[in-house]
Amino acid sequence: MALLLKGGRLIDPAVGLDQVADVLIDKGKISEIGASGKNITPTKAVVVDCSDCLIMPGFLDMHVHLRDPGYEYKEDLESGGRAAAAGGFTSVLCMPNTKPVTDTGSRVRAIQEKAQESTRTKILIAGALSIDLAGKALSEMGDMVEAGAVAFTDDGRGVQDSGMMRRAMDYAKQFKVPVLTHCQDEGLVDDGVVNEGVVSTRLGLAGWPATGEELHIARDIALCELTGCHLHIQHISTAAGVEMVRQAKEKGLPVTCEVTPHHLFCCEDDLDETYNTNLKMNPPLRTREDMLALQKALVNGVIDCIATDHAPHARHEKALEFEIAPFGTTGLETALGLVGTELITADSLAWNRLVEVMAHNPRRILRQEPVTLAVGSTADLVVVDPEYSWEVTAYGFESKSSNSAFIGRKLTGKARHVFVDGKATLEEGHVVS
Repeated sequence: MALLLKGGRLIDPAVGLDQVADVLIDKGKISEIGASGKNITPTKAVVVDCSDCLIMPGFLDMHVHLRDPGYEYKEDLESGGRAAAAGGFTSVLCMPNTKPVTDTGSRVRAIQEKAQESTRTKILIAGALSIDLAGKALSEMGDMVEAGAVAFTDDGRGVQDSGMMRRAMDYAKQFKVPVLTHCQDEGLVDDGVVNEGVVSTRLGLAGWPATGEELHIARDIALCELTGCHLHIQHISTAAGVEMVRQAKEKGLPVTCEVTPHHLFCCEDDLDETYNTNLKMNPPLRTREDMLALQKALVNGVIDCIATDHAPHARHEKALEFEIAPFGTTGLETALGLVGTELITADSLAWNRLVEVMAHNPRRILRQEPVTLAVGSTADLVVVDPEYSWEVTAYGFESKSSNSAFIGRKLTGKARHVFVDGKATLEEGHVVS
């Protein structure tokens, strides 16, 4: 049966749309959009009241750790899909640092098959650049592309050998898929757990210098210029790193980058004598100046997209001492509210720009079919209540894990409905089973 989204404000910069109108969905596609002031009155349709809400293309998070296979006690495809729906995401790109590592075509297919059975969220797959993420030998890149992998990365580690990285980028260019790079010079980072500086000294924790990220960014941009491969820099965290990306783009290089909500809205000053392990990230939270530079770069277009680096961990793992607790925070369910609260409510960012960085640009980078508010487009949509106020708590996550860096934050803005191929995955704020 057809579905009618009634009376919402449609926002999509890709088609120049920002107006209140009705949207009719039929057979998984947008079949009609009411012209300004014109209501759609189909004879048979389920009506969804979207008054006072925003209707946008569904979000795509191009950096998530679904932990499946091998670490299902932290997260699995089903729970990760539920978390995605709760956050307004219709698609996610899962990282390959699973057990076993996703470094063969057969492992890509196994994840795809399980995803089809367990979730309606669209699960895209990134294959490993190197066998077992060891950075020594190329993975089965061709087989993985044939099986459906849409990108390659050794996320969780940086590829240390420049020759190895060059070969990987040469191959990826042939397959017309981007390389997503985790920039971490292990010789400089060593055992660092927080940003090297005043806070690391005060807390007595091993420091992680910003240079350990920035040198790697510079190297990979140089390799991008050498190979012509599309390079996407993951979870960028420093002002100097952003400046390198800006300069690369000015030269016309195929370089893009992402930023996480925790690097946008947290900094090293949030760390204190409580040693909150939910604030232990890779890369670590940087200075306040870095955080503000990232926000500016997101607004002005240097940073291409927001990606959560959703990294769930079990409660007992994050309860360990700071030095040995695992890196990472969950992110799928809080990203929208954080951007709405910290940037949109503050008039620093427009909703149009949010659609670009959370929906359109990730699809462009991953060479996925565009999703727009236009007749004939796939009905992957999110309906957002921009005035909904809520507090992040340790309870109520759809994710199996609750290691959020934002527990206690009061947020404004939340997904109210989500549709994937025209079918509801979120209704009135509740995940559809």
